[in-house]
Order: sequence, then structure tokens, then C-alpha cells
Amino acid sequence: MASRSAYETLFAAAAVEFFTSLSGRRQRKRFDSAHGLPVDPSLVQNFGTADSSGREISHLMIDGFIFEYWVDHAVKQVIITEIDNVE
Repeated sequence: MASRSAYETLFAAAAVEFFTSLSGRRQRKRFDSAHGLPVDPSLVQNFGTADSSGREISHLMIDGFIFEYWVDHAVKQVIITEIDNVE
């Protein structure tokens, strides 16, 4: 039987651009944080918004960064659309 951790992480172009702007050590730390989201995609978000199509976008603060993502439960994917520094 598949576990809840079977969710796959996908990164949008904006999230990839953010990763490439970081030093190697910081890239690895953010990457590890991002891959932790599929372990429990129902984590309590810090706040939520909706995109232009009405899709629920979750915002979660982890280690001084905000991860913006949405979850597609039908295909077990967590799509990280943007990552930014908490300011």
C-alpha cells in the first residue's frame, strides 16, 4: 500500500530561478525543505491565497523562507510555484 509520502515535488520556473540565485549550501538547505512538503502535503499553512484560476495556493514559512505551492491530490504532486525570503 502506498504511503502519504508518495507525493512528488515539482518546481515551477520561478522556484528554480530562486534556487539558482543561492549559494550551494543554501540551495541544498532550501531544496531539502522543499522536498519535505510531500511528506505531509496537508501541513497547516501560514496563509492561503487563490491564483487567477481560483486554485488554492498555500504559503508556508520555513527557516526564513516562504514556500508558495499547491497540491494536486489526484496525481499526488506538490507544485512549488515560488520561494522567497521572509522580509
